[in-house]
Amino acid sequence: MNRPSLTNIFLAFLRLGLTAFGGPAMVPYIRAMAVERKGWLDEPTFSLGMSLTQLLPGATAMQVAAYVGLRARGGVGALAAYTGFGLPAFLLMLGLTALYFSARDVAAVTAAFTGLQLVIVALILHAAINFARRYLNTLASKLLACLAGVWLGFKGNPILALAVVCVLALFLLRDEQGGMAPPNGRTGRGPLRFAGLLLAGLLAFMGVLYAVDPELFRLGLLMIKIDCFAFGGGYVSVPLMLHEVVEVRGWLTEPMFMDGIALGQVTPGPIVMTGAFVGYAVSGMTGALVAALTVFSPSLIILCAATPFADRLVTSPLARRVLKGSLISLVGLMAAVAVRFGLSIQWTAAQAIFAAAAFIALRKGVDILWVVLAGAGIGAILF
Repeated sequence: MNRPSLTNIFLAFLRLGLTAFGGPAMVPYIRAMAVERKGWLDEPTFSLGMSLTQLLPGATAMQVAAYVGLRARGGVGALAAYTGFGLPAFLLMLGLTALYFSARDVAAVTAAFTGLQLVIVALILHAAINFARRYLNTLASKLLACLAGVWLGFKGNPILALAVVCVLALFLLRDEQGGMAPPNGRTGRGPLRFAGLLLAGLLAFMGVLYAVDPELFRLGLLMIKIDCFAFGGGYVSVPLMLHEVVEVRGWLTEPMFMDGIALGQVTPGPIVMTGAFVGYAVSGMTGALVAALTVFSPSLIILCAATPFADRLVTSPLARRVLKGSLISLVGLMAAVAVRFGLSIQWTAAQAIFAAAAFIALRKGVDILWVVLAGAGIGAILF
């Protein structure tokens, strides 16, 4: 396998990051670049990484990018890939967020975001249905999903719902198997040591925030918590952020939070980049930077720490039951979020027709980016 320079890793993932729409849909493009074109990894090693990242918290495409960098050049390679892949999304989100908060009182902008909010309701419902069709294949899984959804509907803590469902899954989903055994993927203890260094750096960073600005410290701590529980990809961050940012802390209103999700959809990269939008609302550009750093750091640390044990983790039936439980809870939580968002809109006949059209377009496979852009354009004209 070829050994790339850190610069090559950064630039390769920077180019991918510029067009990283669709979240997990980017994984085949990462594979084509890393395995087929550049030969940084072989197929069994990449497949092992795909299995591992599905068991860990964090945005899937970001985690796969970091795994490729880790296998190619160790911990610093993971950091180079992670940074390159996420940088375009952060910069675009920062620019659009600044524009949003400076132009919120402009009538055309308000109308455009009204259209976007309708699309977000359709998008969350569409995603919930997709996850339900994939993961709710037994009566037990359906009951667990309903439990999580009802809990969030009564404004319960979604992290508690996720934890309870994962524990119950250990006992109720006994048919879950570890799947095919992957090739041996041991990498030594280098990634584990690098994870320790990253953890020390994150703790030091949080210590500085605590001393300098307690509000930024609370923001960073919240984003760390969200990332640690984001099993199943970036979408699980939506109910977690909604609960913490809107209900617990009141940093954003529900419509503003929906606008942040909309911006996360028109920019490349994972939906969890909405954290930068939240950070900007709390403390401007500094808050956006703190939120972006802390909402991605824990999952990178966990990936580096877990990679030396990848072959054992991906074949563990217990680990896969816990993952299945997190995905089941995600279905219920996302369905509850879709209902909450829908109830927050003052519906008109035109809005209902447009939201239905957006939902149908998503179900027919129209690219999310085009649906979101259409929502902004039509919203600016009609609403």
